[in-house]
Amino acid sequence: MNETVVIKIGGDLASDPQQLAALTDDLKALRAAGWRIVVVHGGGPQVTELSARLGLKKNVVAGRRVTDAETLEVTKMVLAGLVAVDLVAAMATRGLDAIGLAAVSAGVIRATKRPPRVVSGGGPAPVDFGFVGDIVEVGVKALNALLDAGLVPVMNSLGRDDAGQVLNINADTAATRVAQALGARLVLTTGGVRGVLSDRNDPTSRIATLTESAAREATRSGVIEGGMIPKIEESLEVLGQGVWAIHIMGALEAGDLLAELNQPGSVGTALVSD
Repeated sequence: MNETVVIKIGGDLASDPQQLAALTDDLKALRAAGWRIVVVHGGGPQVTELSARLGLKKNVVAGRRVTDAETLEVTKMVLAGLVAVDLVAAMATRGLDAIGLAAVSAGVIRATKRPPRVVSGGGPAPVDFGFVGDIVEVGVKALNALLDAGLVPVMNSLGRDDAGQVLNINADTAATRVAQALGARLVLTTGGVRGVLSDRNDPTSRIATLTESAAREATRSGVIEGGMIPKIEESLEVLGQGVWAIHIMGALEAGDLLAELNQPGSVGTALVSD
């Protein structure tokens, strides 16, 4: 097998030793089976925590963080420092050959500053998200070199523009675009929610398979809400355009990742084309 999978790790999972150990064991099993693995990580909870310790106020609109200049500095500290180092160290301890990679390196993520725009769930007025970037191009040369060397790139979601300005990229967005550029399958982790729920108050109401049209209708009707909205919207942009399946998963136990990839929808929610 020479198939590639991109796995996005959220900040919640990255800070949970038990879940991280389960994920790492699954990654080792995937590598042993011949999969090429790229990990893209976020760090939202860690950014929020450090910002609070520094007296900075969190500003979120429709599940999307507004990144002012001070928050950008905190984000760089967390993503390129705290989370990246801890993830690679945890993986190395369990025998996985992981290597940290800043997405500003070697043209991996080139972006432009997002202009103010109207967003789903954000009201009628355009929202200025500050130093948040929209991806212009994903360069896979460095990623493929690391994969060919048998390594697991562990990549943060900080991009840069052509003038060198660092921009905060949503980790789900970064993961979807990297998967598209590599022609890979995609796994998005969501923290405690084990996929998309038909009833937000009922954890047993997980939707196993969600087609593109059904996902759009669920967003329109309010079944999909809050932070799940941008996750679904970004996923739908690349579904069928290099990425043929997207798996949305929550808290992980040993074997969950393997089970979901072998049988889409068995553990999380599988987004598929109509």
